[in-house]
Amino acid sequence: MSRPVFRADPGTLGAAGPGAEVVVTGPEARHALTVRRLGAGDALELVDGHGLRAAGTVTGAERERMTVRVDAVAAEPVRTPRLVLAQALAKGERDLLAVETATELGADAVVPWQAERSIVRWRKERAAKSHEKWVHTVAAAAKQSRRAAWPEVAPLASTEDLAGRAARPGTLALVLHEDAQRPLVDLLAPGTPDAALAGAEEVLLVVGPEGGIAPAELERLGAAGAVPVRLGREVLRSSTAGPAALAVLAALLGRWAGGDA
Repeated sequence: MSRPVFRADPGTLGAAGPGAEVVVTGPEARHALTVRRLGAGDALELVDGHGLRAAGTVTGAERERMTVRVDAVAAEPVRTPRLVLAQALAKGERDLLAVETATELGADAVVPWQAERSIVRWRKERAAKSHEKWVHTVAAAAKQSRRAAWPEVAPLASTEDLAGRAARPGTLALVLHEDAQRPLVDLLAPGTPDAALAGAEEVLLVVGPEGGIAPAELERLGAAGAVPVRLGREVLRSSTAGPAALAVLAALLGRWAGGDA
């Protein structure tokens, strides 16, 4: 079984080398020592959430303070293009399920989207709390999947915000839509790379809410350069469509072949 992963305190891994001692405090230390019951001599990995990974051994254990002797530190390569999931807010925490699974499947960023047909609304009084819930969901999924680089959770976006992101140079925006004529696998099939993908720095996947993407939203995103695509015959739930598309993209980009393309 692989070593458990915990996030190091900010700034502590950058200067750490073999033999150095790193102190982890607060909730991460409490989780490692109280929940996971790690103690002196146990092996683990520390990450900074930005791509640094340190293998080490626990040398000191208190309730909210854990000391780790570093055995090795490595910086994971930055993956291109970045895979970004713009997930419409959905009821029953289906949006959180999508974000959790997307993190496990390698999303590099997630964007909460207040779509026109979203039943869930992040009102002013709950926006910060709801955003923090997304952050916690990403953190838990990133640790579970042993990631060194954790997805960024962007601020709540409007359709106009998404259109602006889709129009950025180097961005290939794909809108998952059941009425689209172009299959995702055809657009990005090996051997016939789409010109936009070949030079893309970011692939933005846009997933609508339970009621679908409104025509005006689809038109606005299309005007910004977004391409409607479909996955297959089946119509997937809002919580499933994004992760399914990410899995397809990850496979096509070679991420699941032991390396990054």
